[in-house]
Amino acid sequence: MPVAGALDEPVQPVRVRWTAAVVLANVGVFAAWLGPIQVLLAKQSEAVSPGNKEFVLGLVTGVGAAVSVVANPLFGAVSDRTVSRFGRRVPWVLAGAVGGVVGLLVLSGAGAVGLMLLGWCLMQLFGNTLLAAITATVPDRVPRRQRGVVGGWVALAQTIGALVGTGLATAVGGIGAGYAACAVFLLLSVVPYLIGSDDVVLVERPAFDWGRFLRGFWVSPRRYPDFGWAWLTRFLLNLGNAIGTLYLFYYLQDEVGYGDPDTGVLILTAIYAVCTIVTAITAGSWSDRLARRKIFVTGSGIVMAVAGVVLALYPTWTGALIGAVILGAGFGVYLSVDFALLTEVLPTARDRGKDLGVINIANSLPQVVAPGIAAPVVKYFGGYPVLYLLASAITVLGAVLVRQIRSVA
Repeated sequence: MPVAGALDEPVQPVRVRWTAAVVLANVGVFAAWLGPIQVLLAKQSEAVSPGNKEFVLGLVTGVGAAVSVVANPLFGAVSDRTVSRFGRRVPWVLAGAVGGVVGLLVLSGAGAVGLMLLGWCLMQLFGNTLLAAITATVPDRVPRRQRGVVGGWVALAQTIGALVGTGLATAVGGIGAGYAACAVFLLLSVVPYLIGSDDVVLVERPAFDWGRFLRGFWVSPRRYPDFGWAWLTRFLLNLGNAIGTLYLFYYLQDEVGYGDPDTGVLILTAIYAVCTIVTAITAGSWSDRLARRKIFVTGSGIVMAVAGVVLALYPTWTGALIGAVILGAGFGVYLSVDFALLTEVLPTARDRGKDLGVINIANSLPQVVAPGIAAPVVKYFGGYPVLYLLASAITVLGAVLVRQIRSVA
């Protein structure tokens, strides 16, 4: 049965302060993920197993991503049904931040693969708890006419988080100190939202049906075809991105021959971030005005694929810089507009958190699949040029299939 107020379609525009708090919380969790993925886990894998660094990095990130595949929809569904005087999302934002800090601190002292796996799985478990709850606040609170702009800013959190996380990992010095810095930032980032969330309070807890929850993983995409196509296209675009970025540190070190790969990753991330921010803000508002989503997502995917071709054909520092500009420009458009598109194909208001969790599997599952594809390609099937061309082909396929979504212009 409906829960008073919680399941209504929002009509009141959200305040800038609320949007800023949601964005900051997203920045915190992505910094805690991408600082390790871009720099710290790569360096730690090389320190733990110098001769097998690609395998160790792929193992740790792949197993952690498998945890996230389960955690995100599960805690999205739990937050959908949380009755608390603080609201249904706030308790899980706090729990996710605290648990993520624990995982990062375990990683900071990890000198063996087993401890790396434990720490990264904890970070993925609790980070996805936080992300599931904070992502669901957008369809909870933001009216459709405002979602392109708000979605653009929220989507930018991934890019800003990558820049902040990479900066922290590079600037503070040392693997352990890098993890500690990411942990402190994660905890501080959620404070403004916890203080001023204005979270929706449920007056009655909806029933939770485990059978319905588990069936939702394949029933929702089949019963709601546009939801299914949105999931598939997001999976393919993220798979292309994951294949292309997993070994960026090693690409600069081994293929480009850049002498300081830590700094190289930071420079490329900064350039990419600036380009992403510019295009995300403009594309989100432009998409709102035109009331069109698909053409922006398709175009952005093709632009991102061009970046992969550049990295494949020109494995030089100049080529990497050009690739970062192109990738950032395309990814900014994709992030802002695709998020707005996704909120418009959710099956039911009752299960926003769970359904966004299912969508977020399309973000995390590629992290499971990518190491299994990337490692053998780099070692046995053509190296980095083939890897980046493959990433481009997958990205183009995802961009084209966006046109199958019928209910959104």
